[in-house]
Amino acid sequence: MVNQQKDTEGKILDAAKDVFQQKGMTGARMQEIADKAGINKALLHYYYRTKEKLFEKVFEIAFSIFIPRMQEIMLSEKPVFEKIEFFIESYMDLLTKHPYIPGFVINELNRNPQILVNIFEKNIHIKENKLFEKFDAQIQAEVKKGIIKPIDTRNLMTNVIGLIVFPIVARPIIQGIMFDNDKKQYDAFLKQRKDFVKEFIINSIKPVNA
Repeated sequence: MVNQQKDTEGKILDAAKDVFQQKGMTGARMQEIADKAGINKALLHYYYRTKEKLFEKVFEIAFSIFIPRMQEIMLSEKPVFEKIEFFIESYMDLLTKHPYIPGFVINELNRNPQILVNIFEKNIHIKENKLFEKFDAQIQAEVKKGIIKPIDTRNLMTNVIGLIVFPIVARPIIQGIMFDNDKKQYDAFLKQRKDFVKEFIINSIKPVNA
């Protein structure tokens, strides 16, 4: 019975991920998810009462794959440049595989930001690990050594996240105008962009004479 429940829930989550990826949070319908999972809508509601609860679970699973490795690297003794490159590479891979995530975050920031706080606190444990504080301390230590230019770590990470997220959020505009709505060309652009963003960010914090 337990294995059957896990199998059913797995089918639901796989179906939901596909539907959310294609249609986003707003366009997805519970009936469509139930049909794709091969179950009736009543059973879907037994597992997940609302579409929002189901989306939160899919969102949480997507980040649960990314977060442990990210935490391991960010809390390690590796150089700042290596950490930045890893974060950019991993985060862009995550959003390429799960392009619905930025839209969900933006919607929830306007609707119920506490949901996001709860998800991140549950999975990232930012406060317990003092992730930002430790990374900031490393940044400031490397500033003193002259390895990187003086910079506010909050500005640095905001720049990194902005450069990664915007092309995903603005895909319809960028793909439509710059790539004549050619999906293959745009996907190739995103793959190339990883190296561009890494180089852009690292060059922006290197000392002028480096």
